Amino acid sequence: MSYSPVFADNRQARFNYEILETYEAGIELVGTEVKSIRRGQANLRDSYAIVRNGEIFLLNMYIAPHATTSAVFNHEPTRTRRLLLHKQEIRKLIGKVEQKGLTLVPLKLYLSKGWIKVSIGLARSKKLHDKRETIQKRDATREIARAMKGER
Repeated sequence: MSYSPVFADNRQARFNYEILETYEAGIELVGTEVKSIRRGQANLRDSYAIVRNGEIFLLNMYIAPHATTSAVFNHEPTRTRRLLLHKQEIRKLIGKVEQKGLTLVPLKLYLSKGWIKVSIGLARSKKLHDKRETIQKRDATREIARAMKGER
């Protein structure tokens, strides 16, 4: 398996949502966006995906304007970007999002075989007690690791 660099990771999504399924989608970008992403200047924190006219769009993903390109040819940082999926995947996602009240959340922005891809998750929002449970599990794991490290 080859190494594929991760340009942006939405760690907050895994804390706020319970991820049920993940999908790999291509993303429609312009040249300056690709250059900025490859420099690691992308952020998925407040972004989400919606279904509009049988297509899936990614909203609020921030990609910094390219530094050495003039403002005329540069891109808008938080523009709406179309996700590229197979028609059957889109139909499946539309059904699940509309019926069950689930959300589409971007999880990761990475490189795969020379193409920039985004991993989107079909997610259900976590309740407050679920978030507390996640924090407790993480703290317990840290304590165990600390204890194991101290034994050596």
